Amino acid sequence: MLDNAPLRKLEFNGLTIEGYSRAAVQTYWRIPEMKLGFDLGLQPWDFMGTATWFISHTHLDHIAALPVYVSRRRLMKMPPPTIYMPEIAIGPALQVLKAFSRLDRGKMPCTLEPVVPGQEIELSRELVVKVLPTKHTIPSVGYIVSQRRRKLKAEYQNLKGDEIRDLRQSGTEVTDEHRHPLLAYLGDSRAEAMDQSPEFYEADILIMEMTFVAPDHRKEKIHKMGHIHLDDVVARRDKFKNQKIIASHFSTRYTGHQVHEHVKAKLPDMLDGRLHLWL
Repeated sequence: MLDNAPLRKLEFNGLTIEGYSRAAVQTYWRIPEMKLGFDLGLQPWDFMGTATWFISHTHLDHIAALPVYVSRRRLMKMPPPTIYMPEIAIGPALQVLKAFSRLDRGKMPCTLEPVVPGQEIELSRELVVKVLPTKHTIPSVGYIVSQRRRKLKAEYQNLKGDEIRDLRQSGTEVTDEHRHPLLAYLGDSRAEAMDQSPEFYEADILIMEMTFVAPDHRKEKIHKMGHIHLDDVVARRDKFKNQKIIASHFSTRYTGHQVHEHVKAKLPDMLDGRLHLWL
């Protein structure tokens, strides 16, 4: 495949997390096993085959590649993609696509779907995405991808197979739906969004921002900008139940070495080895 954009990769619990994120530069993520991606700040050529995307908010470093992605799929004769984004962004995004269609003299076929906090989107029989509110400088949301399975209700677990069959045939619901949060995507947000939606702390994998890490950067200004400081993570270390925590979206003020040094100074155990710095 054409290497046209920086890309990092991590495999964990049977899932592959691919992407890149740097504040004010570009952010894009993909989980190929789930057949979905988050944010379109840039569009690696290999990501074109993924037809379902979830946009956290519409700052350009998270959505600038929207027309590029849609156009490329058309050029490659792929079906129009489906792109979910905050409800308030749908109108302006359609205007952008129409403008580029006139500039490019090519169609921009896609489905833009509005989302609001609390909404659930069924991706498949097994996967469902829940939309959660986040706290940024413009309307923004995060997403939880959960695996759902149906399990036999406790009161029927001692029954024989034919007895369960008879109950089903009589119209009795013999199973309950159980959900397990596999992956949470925060997007750009203050840390309070995780406090208000604890599902972020409970997913197996959490992709979160940690834009600022230096101790001399004023946290009140950072919070006003809708971002997270390393100290916010330190203060919440006991809340993270995630098996893997991917911290990303670091400010361009830092080199990779500086990020590692600052984080190691405050979290020498790297949250019991669960914290992964996406650099």
